[in-house]
Amino acid sequence: MAPAADREGYWGPPTSTLEWCEENYAVSYYIAEFWNTVSNLIFILPPIYGAIQTYKDGLEKRYLAAYLCLTAVGLGSWCFHMTLKYEMQLLDELPMIYSCCVFVYCLYECFKYKNTVNYPLLFLLITYSFVVSIVYLNLKEPVFHQVMYGTLVSIIVLRSVYIVLWVYPWLRGLGYTSLTVFLMGFFLWNVDNIFCDKLRALREKMPPVVGAVTQFHAWWHILTGLGSYLHILL
Repeated sequence: MAPAADREGYWGPPTSTLEWCEENYAVSYYIAEFWNTVSNLIFILPPIYGAIQTYKDGLEKRYLAAYLCLTAVGLGSWCFHMTLKYEMQLLDELPMIYSCCVFVYCLYECFKYKNTVNYPLLFLLITYSFVVSIVYLNLKEPVFHQVMYGTLVSIIVLRSVYIVLWVYPWLRGLGYTSLTVFLMGFFLWNVDNIFCDKLRALREKMPPVVGAVTQFHAWWHILTGLGSYLHILL
């Protein structure tokens, strides 16, 4: 097999504002970033199972919404990495904001009476989602999205740490495992961005299957997908 490099493929030239370190169409003519695409299964299959169990157990709809939002992120990310089209990029990035808002709502409602709705918090999160969407659609600046997403993740982490330290200490193992797995994914996401040229050069010298292990954006999907699923369980 020829050394992996960006190639032409089924979906044509990329129109997204972001491209990742994986070589385009190196594995399949029909999938722009093969490993970044299939790694999204961790975002899709476990949450679908969780949603089914939530429905069977008769839990509140907010938990069902959390699982389905995580699935939506996986489907959007699949479409984005498969095509590298701007429209599909939005299908990936905007659900990341919406799902985090659902997670924030669940975390701040974990001490409430069953089947009640916190309308002020709901309004605040819907407004946040709407404003971020409008600004991002006009600005088209990935850093803006990353900052807005990071803000929500920080709120989720702080609230989760408070819960496992002061309210439900018997959940510390699950809480810390979820956080550690997520942070490992974030670390590999940065490695993939910073050392992309070196990683590409390394992969050219390695067999394709072995080189796939160095697709750290795919590992970001796997680890953050698992960490998010564990967080919903928390």
